[in-house]
Amino acid sequence: MKLYPTRHNRLPPNAVVHQLTTNDGIHLRGMTAGTAQGRGTILILNGRAEFMERYFETMSDLVARKFFVASFDWRGQGGSDRLTGDHSSGHVKNFSDYDEDLRCAMEQLVRAHCPGPYYLLAHSTGGHIALRNVLKETWFSKAIVTAPLMELQYGAWPRWLARLMALVMTGIGLSWLHLPGRKREPFLFSPFQGNPLTSSEKRWLRDRHSLESHRPLGVGAPTFGWLNATMASIAQLKAGFGDKAPKCSVLMVLAGRETVVDNRAAEEFAKRTPGISVVRIDDAFHEIMMERGVIRLSFLAGVENYLNGENSGIS
Repeated sequence: MKLYPTRHNRLPPNAVVHQLTTNDGIHLRGMTAGTAQGRGTILILNGRAEFMERYFETMSDLVARKFFVASFDWRGQGGSDRLTGDHSSGHVKNFSDYDEDLRCAMEQLVRAHCPGPYYLLAHSTGGHIALRNVLKETWFSKAIVTAPLMELQYGAWPRWLARLMALVMTGIGLSWLHLPGRKREPFLFSPFQGNPLTSSEKRWLRDRHSLESHRPLGVGAPTFGWLNATMASIAQLKAGFGDKAPKCSVLMVLAGRETVVDNRAAEEFAKRTPGISVVRIDDAFHEIMMERGVIRLSFLAGVENYLNGENSGIS
């Protein structure tokens, strides 16, 4: 397994690639970067259809702040094993498979190669998986989730119809089919203008160039199986926490210009769950860590303050 830097997206300091193997035989691509300097390790969990190269800049920023960093690609995306014969499919059968990916990464990557204490920085679908796991696991001292997936934006589909279609298509053995109306190519191949992810054209084009240079990293439309698994996990997560507190404190950072996930669902979840604080970055789109410089600097300062035990400082 390899990492794929480009001229505009350089490796973070002392980057090392690792191959991980889950209990069900899936090979995951992982990495570490930095130098052990006493501040501990931040594990970065990316979102659906992402790849670790998108976080090289953030990793370098955290290493410059004296943190060690680790990350990996979820099964079915990036440099990890794909789950269907169609390389472009965003597919998973059950979010318990993602729980296994995270367990594997903690055992074979973080605990094996990284200095403690351990912190979590997770985005979107990665944030959802993080929340599933901080309920039961004591791995992390603190966790930060950005734009967490707590409910989908269904567009023209009523939620009940989306759920019905996901159940039916999965039930008749067609879970591998792409959702209708979704592009099979990675979203980064769409025009920058009007995108819902970031206001930073520089970072959009950087990540697009990474995909153009290393096309196998990309994933396009999700499948009916992914939709079925996602909606089931959303229901499980909402029911599973109740009034229980996670095993570590959690900071939830929402994007004020969010149109990909549902901020209201995230806020409602945080309101009824002890141990979760919420801040909002008004000018940010969904991908806060890929945003323009002033937003990223505010976010990174807030991350550092929060992990130091101070107020988040994010606004």
